[in-house]
Amino acid sequence: MATRLALVLTLLVAPAFAATATTAALSRSDWLPISAFCHATTPIPSAAHDHDLPQRVACSGSPAGYQHGSLWLSGDAHLFQGGRTAPVLMVHSTRFDRLLVGFRHANGVTEWQDVRSGDFGTHWRVGGQMIFAPANFESPLSGIVLRFDRLASTGVLRLRVVEASAAEGQISALSTLTGAGLMLLLIGALYHFAMAVSTRRMFFALQGTWATLMAVWGLVWSQLHLFVFPGMAGTVSSQAGTLIAGLAMMLAALSLSASLEPEQVPRWLRRLSIALALGVGTLAVPLGLLRAGNLDALATVEGVLFLLMVLSIMASMAVAWRRGSAGARTMLGAWSVPLLVMCTSGFFDLGDILWGGGAQMLVILASAWQTVWVALSATRRFAALRLERDRALLAEAAANEQARRDPLTGLANRRGFLETIAPCFDHVAPSGPDDSGEGRVALLLIDIDSFKAINDTYGHDAGDAVLVAIAQRLARWTSPTQSVARLGGEEFALLVTGMGRFALVNFAESIRLGIAACDHRAAQVPIRVTASIGVALAKAGDDFTRLYRAADAALYAAKSAGRDRVVFADDGGEGPPDLLPASRANGTDGVPFFPRREVH
Repeated sequence: MATRLALVLTLLVAPAFAATATTAALSRSDWLPISAFCHATTPIPSAAHDHDLPQRVACSGSPAGYQHGSLWLSGDAHLFQGGRTAPVLMVHSTRFDRLLVGFRHANGVTEWQDVRSGDFGTHWRVGGQMIFAPANFESPLSGIVLRFDRLASTGVLRLRVVEASAAEGQISALSTLTGAGLMLLLIGALYHFAMAVSTRRMFFALQGTWATLMAVWGLVWSQLHLFVFPGMAGTVSSQAGTLIAGLAMMLAALSLSASLEPEQVPRWLRRLSIALALGVGTLAVPLGLLRAGNLDALATVEGVLFLLMVLSIMASMAVAWRRGSAGARTMLGAWSVPLLVMCTSGFFDLGDILWGGGAQMLVILASAWQTVWVALSATRRFAALRLERDRALLAEAAANEQARRDPLTGLANRRGFLETIAPCFDHVAPSGPDDSGEGRVALLLIDIDSFKAINDTYGHDAGDAVLVAIAQRLARWTSPTQSVARLGGEEFALLVTGMGRFALVNFAESIRLGIAACDHRAAQVPIRVTASIGVALAKAGDDFTRLYRAADAALYAAKSAGRDRVVFADDGGEGPPDLLPASRANGTDGVPFFPRREVH
């Protein structure tokens, strides 16, 4: 958790420190409340009388009746005092048709500059601000006049005076911080949309949509979109920003509700949260589209609904937390900062922080915090699930491997042996005199002679040690073309592919001699332990069952003939191969052959 928090703080705070390192000493600015100006309301003047000042102004009370006319604000030189040598005026963008700014110089000249809704020219700056600077700082300023045509509300009007040398530094810092926040939001949106596709969860789709809306809102508020759409400057951007903000608040609540498990939150509380969220989103439509009317009252209703929505969401998270919801713990960490910022901005004026970015800049940073937190939490959660899945797969693979192995000897058991050799029967060559070995499949059944007597005489522990020693000897013949297994008791099996008749006879005899050469004195078994081997060659169309029965019959014949020998089931060949020396040593004329019985 500490690492995650440090990463988020680094991503959000580092750009701000980097951008403001050279502007900290020049960041002082004075906010100009409406009460600092004298005001007047007139009908919108014609073009010929744009600069005709009203005859009478009021220096007390609040302006009224300006939404369909012109609001004039007039201030004296004291507005620019404070030791500034080159003061500039910064106005935050809001809803109006036209703004005229007149700088009155001590020589009696008034310098006029203006912007219109849809055309801010070169006056707009990142951070939702416009900047107006006198062309001639040599002439002292004696006052300032502002005229707003069809201003929506003075309640959202924000003006400040900044030293010219500090203004651009503040804008650069604000641009850097805004860019960092928007980049994190866009990356988070792409991440959550990808998660929505891969996991098919509604929460990630809502989270991705919310992050996208917040990024779009940030572009509109900061006026970065004016690089591409300059005609949206002013009223259109302000209205779009209000509408998008309302929809984003609605999606935030819906996303929070979707993140909590349904069984962890009372149904009535969930429905209340969703209803309030829909109410906030619905009320944002008229609030964003209206130009006149009592917008302040409508905004107050929106604020009350939002506060109730926040309280219901917090109650839902608290209930879910107490009931052990993992989603509630994640969402509490993710939404604690955004909710704190949103609620604080509703009760306190935060417009003078972050170089004029105010509450809007805090909202972008808090939203980036939320997006990064949720993304890191989801990554951590799914990484844990993947690790758990990998461990389960490894455990399952180990269990499957154990199920295919004989616990005593470590060789494959019957199940593992059958799974391994099954493909060998797909292309069995026809039997005949051809001794090339290509396509040949042979099964050797190996049975330890007089094993019951060993158990009875020396004990079962000694018998187990004998089996292990013989298994270790047989394991030497394991290869891509040879598979070894313990089928049960004292019976072993070895399947051989690609070996001709003559080579197979010598191979089987070498196995018999190898088993007989095992030294079992360490297991307190001083006698020589031998084995009988039955060998059967597969014919085209044979499966393991038919081949096993043939080899078992040959093994039975080897036991009947005196044990410690190799017997082949008759596979239709022309006769036995050359005599083997080991067979002569046993007093036999050659390797016995036992007629193979067809199994139907």
